[in-house]
Amino acid sequence: MDFPTFLVQCLNSVQYGLLLFLVASGLTLIFGIMGVINLAHGSFYMIGAYMAFALAPYFAGQFVLMLLVGTLLAALFGFVLEWVFFSYLYQREHLQQVLMTYALILVFEEARAMLVGNDVHGVQAPAWLAGGFALGSLMSYPWYRLFASAACIVLALGLYFVVNKTRLGMMIRAGASNRDMVRGLGINIKLLYRTVFAGGVALAALAGMIAAPMSSVYPGMGGSVLIICFVVVVIGGIGSITGALIASLLVGFVDTFGKVFFAELSGIGVYLLMAVILVWRPEGLMKRGY
Repeated sequence: MDFPTFLVQCLNSVQYGLLLFLVASGLTLIFGIMGVINLAHGSFYMIGAYMAFALAPYFAGQFVLMLLVGTLLAALFGFVLEWVFFSYLYQREHLQQVLMTYALILVFEEARAMLVGNDVHGVQAPAWLAGGFALGSLMSYPWYRLFASAACIVLALGLYFVVNKTRLGMMIRAGASNRDMVRGLGINIKLLYRTVFAGGVALAALAGMIAAPMSSVYPGMGGSVLIICFVVVVIGGIGSITGALIASLLVGFVDTFGKVFFAELSGIGVYLLMAVILVWRPEGLMKRGY
């Protein structure tokens, strides 16, 4: 493998890992703070991708504005969904949570089939991000993939700032440690949970919107993302944003380079990584913390 090819694969690994982080960070926030095993989280990624497909004709040339509008709509959807459905799951056993959120997957898939059908769709990348830049004399790298990586980095930094440097983040961390104490201090824990859930849904949907121009928009696309996100959460440590970022990048490199060097065994590389890390650190790379 020559250096330009190696560099392209590294960029692909980082881009995939950062996109995965957006989805996994929402999942680890919801699970780590609210204690809900949400199997429907991958469906929010799918909803974001289909939202990009639906909104694209109305925002021609305004791709960033489309992302902002889609993120706000996803946050509003998450806020309402937590109020109507998830607020009743906190006191239920994990088995009930799994069964009920799996039922949500079926509902979302059926709604998607009725609204847009079962065809595979594509979303056009914005014209100002068309083409790519040269890497060596024979290879190039798409501008849009670089934009996706940069956007994910900005969002990761923003998430770190919100969780660690703001009053809302302080309440989130306190609620994760001792929700009874937070309730005793007069903080509206129900509103806090609703906000966290809406943020997790918005992050997953935004990841789907960013990924849509790089891949097809197709039925069931949330299922594979959900599985790999649970792997990221387990590797990184349940409830740890930093752990989710490190684990996402590790998974990105293992998956990308595994397909290059060990194509026939690439499907087990990520799970082998998880097994090795759990033998070494059963609690994951990072303990609960942000």
